[in-house]
Amino acid sequence: MSSYSDYKRANHYTTYVVKEPAELLQFLLTTIAGISRTKAKEYLSQRMVYVNNQIVTQFNHPLQKGQIVQVSQNRHKRTVASDKIRVVYEDAFLLVIEKKEGVLTNSMEGSRQESAKTILDDYVKHQNKTFAVHTVHRLDKGTSGLLIFAKRRDIQRIFMDNWHDLVLDRRYVAVVQGNVQQDTGTVESWLTEGNRCVTQSSPVDNGGKYAVTHYKTLQRKNGYSLIELKLETGRKNQIRVHMQDIGHPIVGDFKYGYKNPDAEQNAAHTSPAKRICLHAFTIAFRHPITGEFLKFETPYPSAFKQLLR
Repeated sequence: MSSYSDYKRANHYTTYVVKEPAELLQFLLTTIAGISRTKAKEYLSQRMVYVNNQIVTQFNHPLQKGQIVQVSQNRHKRTVASDKIRVVYEDAFLLVIEKKEGVLTNSMEGSRQESAKTILDDYVKHQNKTFAVHTVHRLDKGTSGLLIFAKRRDIQRIFMDNWHDLVLDRRYVAVVQGNVQQDTGTVESWLTEGNRCVTQSSPVDNGGKYAVTHYKTLQRKNGYSLIELKLETGRKNQIRVHMQDIGHPIVGDFKYGYKNPDAEQNAAHTSPAKRICLHAFTIAFRHPITGEFLKFETPYPSAFKQLLR
């Protein structure tokens, strides 16, 4: 496993330890020998300064005693040039992004179709031409929400080999069809992939992959239920299949049982929200190198709220 210090040496970081509370710009001016105010501001504006491994650009960012400040020689001039994803967190090792619905996590091999990965590859290549991102986990094209990408293959491997030790919380929110009677519940089944890439669910062990989803009903209104879902396992299409299993398919998920009761026959495959109503809103994990606990949350999509008004 690569160490934190190995990475800093390889990528030309200068590291400083904060001795007493200060604002970031003032800290740079008093700590780095011979630096001008203009140069210090340039480091910040070009995203070259990390505080405890996270890029910081604010001149007045408050520093606390014991924090680590790093100045990189690699300039980060660009922001993500797409409205399809949003960078929520970035450090020297990984990125956490929010993906919009309708965007693939990965493009198929050989395909030129844009995906979250291709957008991020373009973004990090402007930091260093040899950089690329590596997929840690995936969301379906129709699902929006939070995703982790690694900046190095060994970081990806650490996540893959230690997923259950590192990733401590993953939660989704969904709008499903009908009024879910139970306030809380758990769905268990064995999942196999059938024809046309449709996942099949069995209540008994049929040799498939065991899957467990916990859910909590948050609101019932207008013939819909807003539910929060927590994954105990992370199988392909797990939430979508399990909602179909309990008789409450996700709104807009025609592949797994949703039918629009209000649409005319020629528009039967039209979602009232114009999307699949599934969103990954929380992810919490321990940083694979520093061990720091990180937790991120995003708001529920406005389309979900509209259905429940």
